Amino acid sequence: MSTAIVYTEFGGPEVLTATEIAVPAPAAGEVAVRVEAAGVNPIDYKLRAGLRVSAPITEPRRVGSDAAGIVTAVGDGVEGYRVGQPVVVFGANGAYASDIVVPAENLVPRPPQVSASEGAALGIPVGTAYQTLRSLAVGAGDTVLIHGGSGAVGQAAIQYAVLFGATVLATTSDRRADRVRALGATPLPYGEGVVTRVRELAPQGVTVAIDLAGTDEALAQSIELVADKSRIATLVRGKDAAGLGIRAFSGGNPVPLTDQEQAWRAEAIPVTVALLAAGRFSVELAEQLPLTDAAAAHRLVEAGADGKVVLVP
Repeated sequence: MSTAIVYTEFGGPEVLTATEIAVPAPAAGEVAVRVEAAGVNPIDYKLRAGLRVSAPITEPRRVGSDAAGIVTAVGDGVEGYRVGQPVVVFGANGAYASDIVVPAENLVPRPPQVSASEGAALGIPVGTAYQTLRSLAVGAGDTVLIHGGSGAVGQAAIQYAVLFGATVLATTSDRRADRVRALGATPLPYGEGVVTRVRELAPQGVTVAIDLAGTDEALAQSIELVADKSRIATLVRGKDAAGLGIRAFSGGNPVPLTDQEQAWRAEAIPVTVALLAAGRFSVELAEQLPLTDAAAAHRLVEAGADGKVVLVP
């Protein structure tokens, strides 16, 4: 049996409950994992609250997609994994659990230099950031403006843009400016005057803008600063992107990700694991809470906790 977090109706964090479920043996192509840590992402609470459209609830709905743990069983036809091996899990269904079974393609081996909590923090944030930068063809010579640089996706986007050779400016609060600066970006305070400050700091011009803030102000600033709208993307206001003539990747976008975009998101996980192991990528961790405190974890994420909140079974 496994302890899993579920909900049977949309609502506040209090709808999350712990239940015991049977864990099937892995079928062909699948791997069973004992979860050591599960990452809590904003999409988790948005789906739970009904803020992001999803199918009607007809049975207890599992929560979470990102985790890290230890392989406990391997299905037929699976190569490259063995019982006892540490792994990172991404794109899972119901990662808030003590044990899960996932397709082998949703796993990446986890080296000893990468902790379970760090591994659980990767999936959605690094996949989203990496794919966005690849889709926008960010590289040497680009100047990138990131609206909302201190969140998990923003931090990953800063680090990958710097690794790709770009100059990065990122809006953030004064309280979080040191973290943004440490990752290689020039921090900018939110609010009025962003356009003026960007032009002072980057007289060569801004070639790419990525919106993680979702405000009208951030979108307007991006459009004013970047001449080529095909290199402006929002990851929050997807439903509004087409009307603004800019791009969107998930974030409520009615247009699904392409096969190439999905492939980039998957590619990001092993790439980031390798960089973490080599000390070339940084993950900021926040509180680590027991699995049964999932409701408290959602409250922390909704309140804008600094760093990645992780559940530990």
